[in-house]
Amino acid sequence: MNPQTAPLQDLMVLDFSTLLPGPLAGLMLAEAGARVIKIERPGRGDEMRSYVPRAGDNSINFHLLNRGKQSIAIDLKAADALLRLRPLLERADVLIEQFRPGVMESLGLGYESLRKINPRLVYCSITGWGQNGPKSRVAAHDLNYMAETGTLGLSADASGAPVVPPVLAADIAGGTYPAVINILLALRQRERTGQGAYLDIAMGDALFTFAYWAIGNTVMTGESPKPGGDLVSGGSPRYRIYRTADARYIAAAPLEDKFWDNFCRLLELPLPMRAADAPAAEVVAAVQAAIGSKTAEQWRVLFTGQDVCCSIVEDVQQAMRDPHTVARGLFERTVYAEGATIPALPVPIAPMFRSQSAMASAPQLGEHSTLVQLVSDR
Repeated sequence: MNPQTAPLQDLMVLDFSTLLPGPLAGLMLAEAGARVIKIERPGRGDEMRSYVPRAGDNSINFHLLNRGKQSIAIDLKAADALLRLRPLLERADVLIEQFRPGVMESLGLGYESLRKINPRLVYCSITGWGQNGPKSRVAAHDLNYMAETGTLGLSADASGAPVVPPVLAADIAGGTYPAVINILLALRQRERTGQGAYLDIAMGDALFTFAYWAIGNTVMTGESPKPGGDLVSGGSPRYRIYRTADARYIAAAPLEDKFWDNFCRLLELPLPMRAADAPAAEVVAAVQAAIGSKTAEQWRVLFTGQDVCCSIVEDVQQAMRDPHTVARGLFERTVYAEGATIPALPVPIAPMFRSQSAMASAPQLGEHSTLVQLVSDR
């Protein structure tokens, strides 16, 4: 897409956040054309810069999450910080922050203060538990949010113990995505009213959406779902992970009868084991015996084109090289990372709306600090 026609190309975003939820939200807005300016502390900057592995002075994670942005280094506790930032604050369309409740207010950067100088500002606060409530100031991370919203308890290993999730669901699904959705809604509302808005995004709140089926079960039965005991948590032979002969794994999800029938036929499962009322434990054992008789690649060949909803469990490298991934062009864009070129992070922005060039870089700390003075001079 031509940058001049990108949906957000006329917007300025000030991003005071660090690590993952806010910076990823900023990345998505930047990919849609917005000018995103990171406000970072001098010396260290965004904590994500110090993570490993690194490319040059900054972590690969930082490069992935901050492609195409600008950086201003400023001590927010300095006496003149607000005065120096005021020109940008007056012009900004969106502000993103993820400090604990009350921190931005203590710095003179709270919403009520800023709306007086910029009533059109869309101000987005991302926190774990929201701006109010007993947990609003409790320190926590992704694993904690999942634990306390019941989502972690829905996943368990063979011993019944919860399994540490491999994805940061609270940060991304509970923080980034709701933030971007509501920022865009607020901008749409601003078109009609001329007024900005304050957005209270709580990662813990949004996680409950992902437990919709468990909530429904609980409300209707009065009992919480048992880990590994329900349809989509391993309680059904039609939705489980099975080990192959070469110690790889098949993710089998032939839930509907038409898929289950195809699956059973390919496995040559005994007819009694195919029935809907067959004992689940016996069916699981029969399916495992069949899957365990062949290698993952043998099953890949047998499953191809058969409508069975079964997949080989791949690692990330294999998934990135998958012909479908390549055909979709998910990793065609790149990040220039201080001498290295790495694939850019795919984001859920339709290609027609993405404005960044095929190659872009993350900013060095304070690289664009003169922006404050340049804006002041206009």
